[in-house]
Amino acid sequence: MIHGKKVVVVLPAYNAAKTLEKTYKEIDFNVVDDVILVDDNSKDNTVEVAKQIGINHILKHDRNYGYGGNQKTCYNYALKIGADIVIMLHPDYQYNPKLIPSMAYLIAKDVFQVVLGSRILGDRAMINGMPVYKYIANRILTWTQNFIIWQKLSEYHTGYRAFSKEILEKLNLEANSDDFIFDNQMLCQIFYLGYEIGEISCPAKYFEEASSINFSRSSKYGLGVIGTSIKYRLNKWGILKSDIYHKPAEKRIEVIAGK
Repeated sequence: MIHGKKVVVVLPAYNAAKTLEKTYKEIDFNVVDDVILVDDNSKDNTVEVAKQIGINHILKHDRNYGYGGNQKTCYNYALKIGADIVIMLHPDYQYNPKLIPSMAYLIAKDVFQVVLGSRILGDRAMINGMPVYKYIANRILTWTQNFIIWQKLSEYHTGYRAFSKEILEKLNLEANSDDFIFDNQMLCQIFYLGYEIGEISCPAKYFEEASSINFSRSSKYGLGVIGTSIKYRLNKWGILKSDIYHKPAEKRIEVIAGK
């Protein structure tokens, strides 16, 4: 715990058997109290590996619910076991687990309620292997979104995120997509409520086993980002009234096959 606050790491997993152990071994258990792995109906032996390495809480979806659907289960279960600070870490070893204490302390000391591990701060993204087209798309989408919603993040597309219990209890996550655009919708919800989002520099790794969406799905995600930004602005102006901003938080429907 940090200042009496329980720190829980959630691992939204899909076919992560090859990288899970390496990721788990770099988690600092002097700070982290519990780890939750939610397997989105993987085709490999992710669950078996999770059991072998001793992960506390292992949940398996009864079917593939998607990246956003996986996170919904992660956050709901983390709150269920009493988490005060929840850190989402991809189990594909792309993001550095050693940054968990820094992200957790910023929330525990009430500096921020949300902290992102940014691949763009420090300008090492392409040096560390980010494909050129992904870097360019990241920069264009981030600039466009900052302009539309009147914010100033270095990037909206990192999968390394830390949240306070307060934030997670307020967001209507069930109204968000089950696909990759979930991440972007979640950040817009946080800004809509008037919270600041902190960022720390996170060098990310790019290699064969690290998960990455293809060009087609990246394009769909990019269009979703623009759509999400416009809807945010229209809601702020009172022209739209979207559920993700105006309906109260709902509890996750149980979708687990086993623990």
